Amino acid sequence: MWEYLQHLSFWDWLALGTLLLILEVFGAGGYLLWIGVAAAGVGVITFVIPALPWTLQFLLFGLLSVFTAVFWWRRQRSNASPSDAPGLNMRGQELIGRTFVVHEAIIGGRGKIKVGDGVWMVRGPDLPVGRQVVVLSQDGAILQVEPVQQAPGN
Repeated sequence: MWEYLQHLSFWDWLALGTLLLILEVFGAGGYLLWIGVAAAGVGVITFVIPALPWTLQFLLFGLLSVFTAVFWWRRQRSNASPSDAPGLNMRGQELIGRTFVVHEAIIGGRGKIKVGDGVWMVRGPDLPVGRQVVVLSQDGAILQVEPVQQAPGN
């Protein structure tokens, strides 16, 4: 084993880099990409300096792996832009504060309201069909509502 390590060539590093990049294609989620790039980088350095001791080759491999991964991580974080739709896929959160009409009477604290072309289950005080309610919060697929205060004389 030690004999093999002492005679690592650039081909060994390029083969390792290629193998890691191929494995990355099968869905490693980016983990093997930068390690593969580091191995290929050590292969190039070993091609230029063939007498590089194996201990330095492994040290370079470790340093390049960390450097490339940190570089990419920092680059990705700096390119992260705030979403123009932070409530996407959180439909219930978008409904908080809005007013709707009771679709199915709220009896025993449970009922339904019409939202667009859909119907949502709600919890709140008992109310008849047609009464306006405002959404206070969301608990899973159930909305917490309260009746809209009607102006006196209406």
